[in-house]
Amino acid sequence: MPENFVGLSYETRQLMNPAFFSSRNVGLIRAFKDLAPHGVLRFGGNTSEFAWWKPIADTPEPAHPQTREVAGEPRAQYYPVTPDAVRDLVEFLEETGWSCIYGINLGTNTPERAADEATFVAKALGSRLEYFQIGNEVDLFDRHLRDPQTWSAKAYLKEWLAIARAIVARVPGARFGVPDVAGDISWLGQIASQWREIENPPLVTMTHHYYFGGPATNPAVNIANLLDPDTMKKVQGTAQTATAAAAQIDTRVRMTEGNTCYRGGKPGVSDVFAAALWSADYALLLASNNYAGVNLHGGTGPSVAISVGGVLPGDELLKSQGATPEQIASHPHPFYTPIGTFGDEYVLEPVSYGLKFANALRGGVFFKTNLSAKLQSSDINATAYAAKFADGKTAVIVLNKDAQHDLTLQVDFGTETASVVDGAVLHAPAIDSRQAAIDTLPSLPKLNNGKLLLTVPRASGLRIEVAPTPPATEPAT
Repeated sequence: MPENFVGLSYETRQLMNPAFFSSRNVGLIRAFKDLAPHGVLRFGGNTSEFAWWKPIADTPEPAHPQTREVAGEPRAQYYPVTPDAVRDLVEFLEETGWSCIYGINLGTNTPERAADEATFVAKALGSRLEYFQIGNEVDLFDRHLRDPQTWSAKAYLKEWLAIARAIVARVPGARFGVPDVAGDISWLGQIASQWREIENPPLVTMTHHYYFGGPATNPAVNIANLLDPDTMKKVQGTAQTATAAAAQIDTRVRMTEGNTCYRGGKPGVSDVFAAALWSADYALLLASNNYAGVNLHGGTGPSVAISVGGVLPGDELLKSQGATPEQIASHPHPFYTPIGTFGDEYVLEPVSYGLKFANALRGGVFFKTNLSAKLQSSDINATAYAAKFADGKTAVIVLNKDAQHDLTLQVDFGTETASVVDGAVLHAPAIDSRQAAIDTLPSLPKLNNGKLLLTVPRASGLRIEVAPTPPATEPAT
């Protein structure tokens, strides 16, 4: 699990406000550092396909291609990205210790303008730039940006290469991710099968998105279904398909945009403790499948609302339920954002606590557990992950996603010459609570012949870390 496995995803349109990602925004910097000491900030989203590079103040807005207006898709609302926004972003990344995946417009761009932007960004960000991502949810371009009769993975790759090669000509060390699909994972295999046959730029990862379901008005988007074991079985299937495609071209996979519920999340599902249990489980499942990282989507309410047509479905849902303005304001907007914006305050939402809890296994190498086999005879909904570290320590995370039952289990570490050195619990007052917390264990349990008898309370997570006992030394004579 890479040290920078944990990441966040924001709409590129968020850069319209240079002060947001800047050294002046100390509250947001504090929230990023609280989430992870080293993470990856990704820019993309629906709005990324309508950005244009404005290198100097009097640069005229370029002519834009015609796009179709389709219900449910964002309208073409063009906006500039400026050097000031990028310079402020550099300072923000320096303050947080994070790096960046920078999205380049494919939908309404030209190779020349893309290369101009990439040249400035690469020089400004330097080592803070992970790679460029050209295009966002390209498998959906046939809905409004391209001809549905001719658009395909092959057509995408042809356009992608034109922009990528223009960038490499100006930025020889440029690196990339492909293809950033919304949900059609078969595109990864199609791209991989063509990749070795072309003279291609350096590739860092293959990328895709994932949302459990949506929109907020869909009754199937609920806590029970979000935490259902079948949900993660489907995720496992997607991960296997994606990693098999990436293995064909000797690279890894990153989930670059996703969350609980697409189009801004669902109040009472995306912004409660159930989302923390989901994100911890989801992140660790991908990490155990050799993913390079995960980026949960978020941002401010206006930026995400614009990306989905102007109104968050979650707001419409609350209004239909008779919620007062005060009740609506008590939720983060968008509802799924890992870092909520409340005026000048930035708050880690429950979904980000799941990421933070999972991030304790960064740097570790995963190995198999057999918890699932032990639970076959019970109805308790739980998962477990284990990792070994270079210093010899072993850490285990058990997630009890069951809202009704505590889980008592015996953990066998397979060694008698070890001791428990650390532990923490992920918890909240209830599974639908707007609160979440990670606390260290008040007392550490002791191993008995290499085993621990543990109880993981309902709707909570437990982490135990074990270290080898150093050999006894002979007294000096």
